[in-house]
Amino acid sequence: MARRVTFLPATAAALSGPVAAVAIAMLWVGAAQAQQAPTQNTVIQAENVRFDYAQVLRVTPVYQTLKASSVEEQCEEPKGDSKLSRAIGAVKEALGREEKDKQAAAVDCKPVTVEREFRRPIAYDVDYTYKGAKYRSRLPEDPGNRLRIRVSVTPVVQPPRSR
Repeated sequence: MARRVTFLPATAAALSGPVAAVAIAMLWVGAAQAQQAPTQNTVIQAENVRFDYAQVLRVTPVYQTLKASSVEEQCEEPKGDSKLSRAIGAVKEALGREEKDKQAAAVDCKPVTVEREFRRPIAYDVDYTYKGAKYRSRLPEDPGNRLRIRVSVTPVVQPPRSR
């Protein structure tokens, strides 16, 4: 086994005391780490990426249905009331001869729960074609008639076979 010998530079050798001890310790640790394990270099290559446009074929909105309920007052007039008596009551009210309290007492009001449904688009299913192939993606917004896409090509590399 070969032994690695490290010489201190002239400036480090000229130092004395704790500074020289720290410099020697750092060199010793670096040399010990280099001898312990063989280094394996991993090369990470940047992807081959470019951007292009695809033709949009169809856009279908995806809806979320929300249900809301609220309590409202529903009032019913007495059934014996005719159109003529309502017209006379309106004239009397306009002239100020009849009080509103009497009319309010005659109307039957009760709280009623009313349910409503709301639909809102939350996404869009987009069918598009690029270089003759058809694709589908779910997007947060309607892209229009063209869709900007990211094209990336990466080779498939087989792992090395062990012997």
